[in-house]
Amino acid sequence: MKKQSLKALFARLDARDAAIPLAELQAELGNTDLVSEDFQRVVAFGDKTYRRNLLHEGPAYHALVICWRPGQRSPIHDHSGSSCAVQVLGGIATETAFAQTGHGHVFATASTDHGVGSVLGSFDADAHQISNLQPAGHDLVTLHIYSPPLLQMKRFSLTDAHVETFMDPIELFLEGAGI
Repeated sequence: MKKQSLKALFARLDARDAAIPLAELQAELGNTDLVSEDFQRVVAFGDKTYRRNLLHEGPAYHALVICWRPGQRSPIHDHSGSSCAVQVLGGIATETAFAQTGHGHVFATASTDHGVGSVLGSFDADAHQISNLQPAGHDLVTLHIYSPPLLQMKRFSLTDAHVETFMDPIELFLEGAGI
């Protein structure tokens, strides 16, 4: 079966006005033929931290290209009511899953490396961290589709049981916006 283009994927998702289930997001993303011309215009890296770049948005989702230099990682976080399907576009993503003890401390339960083309996902209260643990010169680029759009999330600490809600900034690219 022929894979759909990114433009076709966005057209299908744009028709939705309610949250899209994680399994559907993962299947749609896995059935999409992604070529660098589709996302290259929003590939931009941050000096100190990963950078979340808006590629496209629809009524029920945001599609972000997230760019990671070696050593950069997300905080330990959940998705606070959103589903998130991720495809690795370049590099190797290390995903570390976390669980919480009865008194609120978090601990790592597993770490998995995901190479180019891998599709992974998380939902709502799933706590995880995405990292680029590769050596210098090996950048990571990932496509994340959040439904509904992820505007805030919970951030967890390894050193105490404190959980805070935070907003992770999204960079906008206005020229030639849209696919």
